[in-house]
Amino acid sequence: MNNYELITIIGPTASGKTAFAAALAARLDTEIISGDSRQVYRSMDIGTGKDLADYVVDGKQIPYHLIDICNPGDKYNVFEYQHDFHKAFEEIRKKGKLPILCGGTGMYIESVLRGFKLLDVPQNPALRESLKGKSLAELEQILASYKVLHNKTDVDSAQRAIRAIEIEEFYKTEAPDKREYAPINSLIIGVDIDRDLRREKISKRLRARLDEGMVDEVRAILATGVNPDDLIYYGLEYKFLTLYIIGQLTYDEMVSQLEIAIHQFAKRQMTWFRGMERRGLHIHWLDATLPTDEKINNVLALIQ
Repeated sequence: MNNYELITIIGPTASGKTAFAAALAARLDTEIISGDSRQVYRSMDIGTGKDLADYVVDGKQIPYHLIDICNPGDKYNVFEYQHDFHKAFEEIRKKGKLPILCGGTGMYIESVLRGFKLLDVPQNPALRESLKGKSLAELEQILASYKVLHNKTDVDSAQRAIRAIEIEEFYKTEAPDKREYAPINSLIIGVDIDRDLRREKISKRLRARLDEGMVDEVRAILATGVNPDDLIYYGLEYKFLTLYIIGQLTYDEMVSQLEIAIHQFAKRQMTWFRGMERRGLHIHWLDATLPTDEKINNVLALIQ
């Protein structure tokens, strides 16, 4: 036995990792902790790809954690995630179960696996004011000037880039001195999907989500009074659909630009996972096209 404390399932968007994690959880009679930075938000269901139906296996509901825990417009972060993860992790372990962490947000996942010491970074109004009006390209250039990036989450909106700069400025004077959480001994499974198949699935899934009412979902969130800039902050679907709804993009421009952005996002996810391997985390890659039972048997053999 390897005495694993956790099973981690990672993979790019559209790799089928959630359905696989749920099937594995059903076999092991355990629970899933989400490792997705946008599925924490309520009402943001279609756009974040929650696919909650995947958590029902053979009529049985698989318990999940860290989904639907914040309101749209909130700015949840990796510091909060780390603390919330450990609460769920301990709760599942106390039941004598082996938790499964599943998601595609590399920074969130690596922060708990490696036990990063993180700081709760407050807002810096003066800094924000000085950066106001700068383009995303200008902000990315500023970010590139820092030797070490503490916040490596996706910066596909100006607001996210400003937040990343704010974090770097804070860390200049408030360097963390010790780990708050110990690293976790996890079996890490990567769902490896061929690039062309991934692209095909992403394109097909985008059209299916638009047909399911993704535009109406974003309209409904905006109708509750959430500021359009706060939705644009989340990037990807929420950025481009909001820009369409407020009249800054035509429908065809929105679909085309969003599709490109999702493909780029999946590529960045894979770059992050490869980086995790370089930073010393061993990932067992499984072919996404293998039958689910075969993937599960592979994992069970690795646990033993």
